[in-house]
Amino acid sequence: MKTKDSLSREREGEVIIFFEVVLWSLFPVVTVLSFKGVPALLSLAWSTLFAAIFFGIVLTVKKGWHQIKNRGAMRDILITTFILGIVYYLFYFFGLQYTSPGNASLIALTEVFFSFFFFNVWRKEYISFTHVVGSFLMLVGAFVVLYPNLHKFQIGDMLVLAAAFIAPFGNFFQRRARQQVASEAILFIRSLISAVVILAVAYFSRVNFSAISLEKSFIFLVVNGFFLLGLSKLLWIEGIHRINVAKANALGGFAPLLTLLFAWLLLGTLPTEFQLLSFAPMFFGVILLSKNKVKTQS
Repeated sequence: MKTKDSLSREREGEVIIFFEVVLWSLFPVVTVLSFKGVPALLSLAWSTLFAAIFFGIVLTVKKGWHQIKNRGAMRDILITTFILGIVYYLFYFFGLQYTSPGNASLIALTEVFFSFFFFNVWRKEYISFTHVVGSFLMLVGAFVVLYPNLHKFQIGDMLVLAAAFIAPFGNFFQRRARQQVASEAILFIRSLISAVVILAVAYFSRVNFSAISLEKSFIFLVVNGFFLLGLSKLLWIEGIHRINVAKANALGGFAPLLTLLFAWLLLGTLPTEFQLLSFAPMFFGVILLSKNKVKTQS
């Protein structure tokens, strides 16, 4: 039975994740808007660099620069950086070049399914019938949104799906690092290293730096860096420090609906029938998978 303190901590985590989800639902839309002036690789690099500046400011305000020297957490932070800071966002940003924000947000919701299997099945926890049904509904939803493109291979959808698959691995190490250092220290190191690596990838990929029209994308890059890759991720790590990752992902079940709304308002993109159809089984799958009584991983 959960104590009053543990229930309070869990409620706090749920509120934090709620605000994180609202912010993160804007990410696919703002990213697509940033592509107007810069290619995907440079959009990711600049956004990540702005995120590093944001976390540097937070570290300065909270006087937490000493945490950067914590060698015990460095291995987990570096693994997190590789999985989430570099590979995950490369998949996601390139995916958004070849699919819609609505599709990306819906497909990314399969992270709930992958997180459930990583943190529950892999950890040898009991799998209830409710969770089995929830997992099945997530797969049904993913199939519905992918169905229109089955006859013509859609690389964008596959890249976003790959990003959702690897995310739980990164969250595992990120959460372990959070037990030793504060979120802003993890995210500063992760963002700074990622920005440098991605800029190097852009350079060796022969991206045309001279063709960049930064004035068209600057505001979107700042919003992406400070609020979506910055504040949003700070809220995410604080949230999963208080509740388990599967439940945190489950609470994000309404994010695709918000993304579809923002895509309509900001991009003029109406949701398709398949997107709306896929949201129903995914939403109920999220609810079933959120009925998770597994204790927070230590």
